[in-house]
Amino acid sequence: MKVADILAVKGSDIATTRPDSRISSVAGLMKLKGIGALVVSDDGEHISGIISERDIVQGLVDHGEELLRQPVSEIMTRTVKTCAPTAAITEIMAEMTRSRIRHLPVVNEGRLVGIVSIGDVVKNRLDELQSEANVLRDYFVSRSA
Repeated sequence: MKVADILAVKGSDIATTRPDSRISSVAGLMKLKGIGALVVSDDGEHISGIISERDIVQGLVDHGEELLRQPVSEIMTRTVKTCAPTAAITEIMAEMTRSRIRHLPVVNEGRLVGIVSIGDVVKNRLDELQSEANVLRDYFVSRSA
């Protein structure tokens, strides 16, 4: 399976924010959408950074409540790991584990085309395992009949 297979099921809706957005607004948007990260982008196509719940929590520890009035650019992760739609699911699982990240923006020809989370990867893997179990069960039933 490839990342493109996840995006085909999930869709390519990408929640983004601008670098000058206030952190309080970003936290509210994350809560409203039930997501853990936003891609930071001026144009919705090119990545400037990513801001996650982890960034906000660490920022609160460092800056206190004043952080909420600051722009995203103050605490966003600037070096963003990405993947291609052609990347294998096993490859991105390993990268997420190795880098201890839960979100990977998907980039094709330099443009943002989606985002996958660890939840998307786990759901995909569980669906694969269920399909394999169904095939094996059907095979066993047909052989014993």
